[in-house]
Amino acid sequence: MSPISTSRADARRIWLHAQRLDEPEPFGAGQGAVQTAIEHLGYVQIDTINVIERCHHHILFSRIPNYRRAILHHIQSVEKSVFEYWTHALAYVSISDFRFYLRQMRQHRRKPVRWNQAVTPRDYRRVVRMVRENGPITIRDIEDDVLVEKEFLWASRKPSKGALQLAFWNGVVTISERTGMLKTYELTDRHFGWSAWPEPATERQILDNLIDVALRTQGIVSIDSIRCTRPNLVGQLTRLLEGRVRRKELVPVAVEGAGSLKHWTAAETLEALPEPRDELTHILSPFDPLVRQRDRTQLFFGYKHLFEAYVPKDKRKYGYFALPVLVGDRFEAIVDLKADRAARRLVVQSWHWLGNASKSLRLRIEDERHRFETFQLGAE
Repeated sequence: MSPISTSRADARRIWLHAQRLDEPEPFGAGQGAVQTAIEHLGYVQIDTINVIERCHHHILFSRIPNYRRAILHHIQSVEKSVFEYWTHALAYVSISDFRFYLRQMRQHRRKPVRWNQAVTPRDYRRVVRMVRENGPITIRDIEDDVLVEKEFLWASRKPSKGALQLAFWNGVVTISERTGMLKTYELTDRHFGWSAWPEPATERQILDNLIDVALRTQGIVSIDSIRCTRPNLVGQLTRLLEGRVRRKELVPVAVEGAGSLKHWTAAETLEALPEPRDELTHILSPFDPLVRQRDRTQLFFGYKHLFEAYVPKDKRKYGYFALPVLVGDRFEAIVDLKADRAARRLVVQSWHWLGNASKSLRLRIEDERHRFETFQLGAE
């Protein structure tokens, strides 16, 4: 089947709509909006950097104007409708998708790959026994550790922390609560009240789910955009996509400027091309799903974000945690913001235009910055 040609402009509109960044309140408001957003996006990345609001809150705020941090805490710790695990990074995931991660957890028990700090069987058993006998704990609750030298930069000097994190990757414990970045661990089955665990998804179901999530959140997909959470799947995903084309569930797409890079979409996605809407302004997180896949963003938007948090200060072009500014379907500026929490203000450390600057455009971005500042520094 010959690919259907699609312009970059149409591809952008489709992706923005799939990401729900083209309408003011795509998920509604309140607790249900947060749950629905996480279910729709497939995952929301967690990161420790906090020069401004941490990225998991920022990503949700970009799609839920009245978002409140307490809602995320509630659905994780009270409703227990989301859990934390590794997608391409640590992330919030809907509990309805837990079965897609069970095989990964069980494989990790046999051959740990996510956490390479040495953990002795004795420390592991001791920590799991503490949780089982005493209930949920944080690393601060463990006071009898004999500190050791770090094996690498991200390791802990507390053997118990390595043991807790290994138990987390193994699925034996889950993060039942998060206060800032302080995690509380509880036995997974006890936290969710399971007398029996969910049935693990098969490898075929896991791959089909990767494709389905990518189609839902990207509209037009490529092999690379589908497998961003799992490497080494080119052959398997290609066969599954070609099977969907044969069954007329998908059509191949030639995206303007993509060269030989193949793309696919559902025929109805092209037929129901989103109508142009009033241009919204978003100051996005560098970890936002629209920005994180740098090569894809460059193809669709002509913009490739430069993440400089780990670049020496004197070699940075835009700033430590510079944020891309989306206006309509164009990236117009990059602003480096920092929260001055003592003075209760959001400091603009640098501002770089990507296109033609104008007073009206600056005012629009400033309005969004003030809205973000109110959220960033608001009491909760």
